[in-house]
Amino acid sequence: MTDQQKILVTREGLQQLKEEYDNLVNKKRPEAVNRLAIARGQGDLTENSEYTAAKQDLAFMDGRIAELELVLHEAKVITVHSKAKVDIGCKVTVHINGKKESFTIVGEWEADPMQKKISHSSPLGKALLGKKVGEKVEVEAPAGKIQYKILHIE
Repeated sequence: MTDQQKILVTREGLQQLKEEYDNLVNKKRPEAVNRLAIARGQGDLTENSEYTAAKQDLAFMDGRIAELELVLHEAKVITVHSKAKVDIGCKVTVHINGKKESFTIVGEWEADPMQKKISHSSPLGKALLGKKVGEKVEVEAPAGKIQYKILHIE
């Protein structure tokens, strides 16, 4: 698998994915299996909503575990080589609409807009990648074009 196909994550993001995987495999899945066993023992399975719910929860959990196994296997940790230009793993401070905003550019699996972590493949992430302090980028948004000026890279 080439670097282009690898799943890009920061060191912090990889750690969070490992913790989620560990929690699912060693805590939540055994609890779900136990819940399913208890529900199975409650009689007629065709009318047992707890059994159906427990079975669905376990299937969802198994799907997430398989997904995380793939991500962890294919993950490539990003290391920031230079703070001269925007790259994955950088924290970028921009000027937008009269105020300063800071974003961390991360891989798709770590993106969390509520925590100002944006994916390198998002419209803003793509526009910022490779740019330097002082440069301006325009991003098409539902409300129209928004211009960002890069103030600081760390």
